[in-house]
Amino acid sequence: MIWLLVAIGGAAGSVLRYGVGRLAVHWLGPGTVMGTFLVNVTGSFALGFFLAFALERTGLSAEARAMVAIGLLGGYTTFSTLSYDTIRLLESGEVARAGFYVLGNLAIGLAAAYLGILSGRAV
Repeated sequence: MIWLLVAIGGAAGSVLRYGVGRLAVHWLGPGTVMGTFLVNVTGSFALGFFLAFALERTGLSAEARAMVAIGLLGGYTTFSTLSYDTIRLLESGEVARAGFYVLGNLAIGLAAAYLGILSGRAV
C-alpha cells in the first residue's frame, strides 16, 4: 500500500512542479531557470516544515509521511533539473550566472529547510 501512496503523491507533486515551471515561463520568459529555483526553495521549506511537524508534533503514520515527503515533495522538488539548467548556462558561456544559480539554490534552499524545520516545530 505504501508504494501506491508514494506513487499518488509523486504524481501530484510532479504536476504541481510542472505548473510552477509553466508559471515561471509565463511570467519571466522561456529562457528562465527561476521555475526550478522557486520549486527547490519552496520544496526545501515544505519538506523541512512537514517532517519537523510530522515527526515531532504528530503521530502521523509512516505511510502518510511517505506519501507526502517521498511522494508529493519528492515529485515536486528535483535537483536533477538544477544540474541540467546549470550545464545549459555554462554551455552558453554564462559562467557567473551558473555559479550564482547553484550557490543561490543551495544557500537559500538550506536556509528555507531550516526555516521550515523551525516553523514546523513552532506550530
